[in-house]
Amino acid sequence: MDTSSLKQQFVSELAGAASEAELRALRDKYLARKGGLVSTLLKDVASASADVRPALGREANELKQHIDTALTERLAQAAARKPAADAIDVTLAGRTPLVGHRHPLTLLRERIESFFLRQGFLIVEGPELEDDYHNFEALNMPAEHPARDMQDTLYLATPVASAAGGRPATLLRTHTSGMQVRYMEKYPPPVRLIAPGRVYRRDNLDLTHTPMFTQVEGLVVGEDVTLADLKGTLEAFAHDVFGPERKTRFRPSFFPYTEPSGELDISCANCGGTGRAPVDQRAAERPQRSEGAGCPMCKHTGWVEVLGSGMVHPAVFEAVGYDPERYSGFAFGVGIERLALLKWGVEDIRLFYENDLRFLEQFPL
Repeated sequence: MDTSSLKQQFVSELAGAASEAELRALRDKYLARKGGLVSTLLKDVASASADVRPALGREANELKQHIDTALTERLAQAAARKPAADAIDVTLAGRTPLVGHRHPLTLLRERIESFFLRQGFLIVEGPELEDDYHNFEALNMPAEHPARDMQDTLYLATPVASAAGGRPATLLRTHTSGMQVRYMEKYPPPVRLIAPGRVYRRDNLDLTHTPMFTQVEGLVVGEDVTLADLKGTLEAFAHDVFGPERKTRFRPSFFPYTEPSGELDISCANCGGTGRAPVDQRAAERPQRSEGAGCPMCKHTGWVEVLGSGMVHPAVFEAVGYDPERYSGFAFGVGIERLALLKWGVEDIRLFYENDLRFLEQFPL
């Protein structure tokens, strides 16, 4: 290729080069020492005949100088247009701001409160520092009862005077049942309330236990309140939280402030209530599990415990001045953290308190 044709080719390609990278690629194409078009042309000049060699050499050097000058000028223009390293491009779209939302335990508490508000329940809250009488004695738990053992209860080093002028507080409440007693002391039947709030136990922090958790306790008192009312209320509550497809059952149990007492179970979501280990579809080609293998979540039973409940013990009515011959009622208590573990399949209760955004952002607004 002669110098004239090579120059026309360069001018054409230079006009189409827009970016700094394209200009540098063009420099390599024409001026690289090895393989560059101009460098190759200069080597051809050396092998030309003596009579034409001077003219060809002059034209080749002029072309090289022209290409180098043109590329240097264009690269300088490209560098001038390049924004500074700390420059801000105001034409770019703004970053989407992170939107905070309520904690999953708060979401679940609001859902529970919403359900019971629709059922006509009143929401009451009370002190977390409680006295011995409202936390134990009025709930039919005498001094020797195991629930009052130091292993379960966090007692205060020094009693704290009550703001209302009543008995001094001596412990961190172990449940919110004290608010049920306080309400009944102040108001006559009928009663229909729930008492949500933080409670405290002498528990070590592990997968399913924490020394501080949130509890919701409910109380209904009136004439002709029956065990059927309790079962219907809790069944509707379980279906609202976990879905209508979940089965429920009641098991006999014991609590000092209710008689008879029972615990509510729901069918296990992990195994569908069968008690058998869920089938691993990804391991279908491997040998099947033995017949004795069972679901670890429900311990092979097909049922998972949700809450405790029962009919209010007559001794509790006597402590607050209600006539146990005229009035009857039911009570129940459930930990919100336990409901959250069951509802969302979370295996470690500590995740709710570690404030890891990767975990918290998985829950709906």
